[in-house]
Amino acid sequence: MPKRFRLTRRFNAAMTEDGYRRLRRFATEAGLDEGEALSFLFENFDSVTDSDALTHRLRLFNSELEARKR
Repeated sequence: MPKRFRLTRRFNAAMTEDGYRRLRRFATEAGLDEGEALSFLFENFDSVTDSDALTHRLRLFNSELEARKR
């Protein structure tokens, strides 16, 4: 029997405009709302990310973060 899908946690999240646009596009393409799309991504995080690319992208993001905050 499939696990019942319940959204039990709600939190405020700050996102960049680019990040939010990409989330909305992914959600629309997948036929989900934004909360369902985030749940899917985090529940399946290891299988939807490439660990080498993630590490590289995270380093780039962190190196640009302070400049982007200004």
